[in-house]
Amino acid sequence: MVSPHDDAAPPAATLPRAPGTRCVRTASEAIACLREATVPAPILEVARTLQQQGHAAVLVGGAVRDVLLGLPVADWDVATSARPEEVQAAFRRTVPTGIEHGTVTVLVRGTDRPVGVEVTTFRGEGAYTDGRRPNEITFLRDLVEDLARRDFTVNAFAWDPIALVFTDPFQGLVDLQSSTLRAVGEPARRFAEDGLRTMRAVRLCATRSLRLDPETAAAMGGALEVLAKVSRERVHVELTKLLGAVAPSLGLVPMHETGVWPHVLPTLDEQARAEAIAAVDALPRDAVLRLARLLGPVAREAPAVVEAALEQLRFGRADRVRLAALLGTAALGLATLTDAVQIRRTAAAVGRDHVEDALLLAAPSSAVTARLRAALQGAVLATGELAVGGRDLVAAGLAAPGPALGQLLRRLLDHVLEQPSDNHRDRLLALVAQWSSADAS
Repeated sequence: MVSPHDDAAPPAATLPRAPGTRCVRTASEAIACLREATVPAPILEVARTLQQQGHAAVLVGGAVRDVLLGLPVADWDVATSARPEEVQAAFRRTVPTGIEHGTVTVLVRGTDRPVGVEVTTFRGEGAYTDGRRPNEITFLRDLVEDLARRDFTVNAFAWDPIALVFTDPFQGLVDLQSSTLRAVGEPARRFAEDGLRTMRAVRLCATRSLRLDPETAAAMGGALEVLAKVSRERVHVELTKLLGAVAPSLGLVPMHETGVWPHVLPTLDEQARAEAIAAVDALPRDAVLRLARLLGPVAREAPAVVEAALEQLRFGRADRVRLAALLGTAALGLATLTDAVQIRRTAAAVGRDHVEDALLLAAPSSAVTARLRAALQGAVLATGELAVGGRDLVAAGLAAPGPALGQLLRRLLDHVLEQPSDNHRDRLLALVAQWSSADAS
């Protein structure tokens, strides 16, 4: 438990903070900050009810951390000394969502419908053999013992919103203020317990502008075999969050330095990796677009390696289609083109839905950007963008429904890619008439 009068300030942070974050230096500042937080009414109701029945009930983990950073909180985690059966007895409506792990969902009356509040009993954990979950759970009454099993010090905070008590037994506030990500207790043990923690570490470095503590970083390499046991869906989630950060480089660099990278993404040589990481930071905050930039150098040389990586990462169909377009030969070759007609043909092969992304990836300099955009100014890239459609050609008696009609539209598109100024109804109809006459003779 931290006293609100413990005002010794740790050294100033040296890493740039993510937009919207702030620096809480002391325990009293932390308490003041947490008192101002808007904790949802159902969360407070559950905590108050448990405390009235003689149990401890606190908010823990990432929600407390993010309040201290001045960031929005999506999920509030309630932890309690009450055992699962005691939680069930304390409320009229509950759901045993993860009761074997100590989690019960309490249904609290909301404005329109019941609101679910997850409550988890303080616990200790036995050995991990699957690299993700403990073989056995021991329910505890002591808060600090529960916090001792958590991954990083900046996630081992607790806040009692009723008694207004802030608990920080592992100096997480010191680490948060100095932008340090440090494992709770023995780092090697923390990572051996849960292989996903290596990915979570680099993700937090990126999303919360943190730097790995040297001892914590050194322990990550020994847990990479455990990372291999983790479901690829969970790895996908962490990677996507990392790539959506303001500066993914804060996570990508330690991802390489700790040896995590080749267990998640295809490897790059030093120069290609440095260029890709710098480019990713400069791109919009779009995880799929940024991933395409990381994979681009490999896709040029070994597309099968990229395909295997995407299969492992369990990307959904829409993302796979988008990545296939951005990592295809056409998109990867855009930056090398100088001929305007060839630029338009290549952009048409990429497709209208993906060409803007392809331009972002293909433009390493302002000169390249200007050349590509000048060639594509007002360009038609698909048959559906032509000034005439199949019905127009049929109505004019220039074509009949069927496969030949589609071929004719593609021929018109090919012409317009070469002569963009010809994309006018009368001109295109005249062209088709000329072609028909020439074919007839």
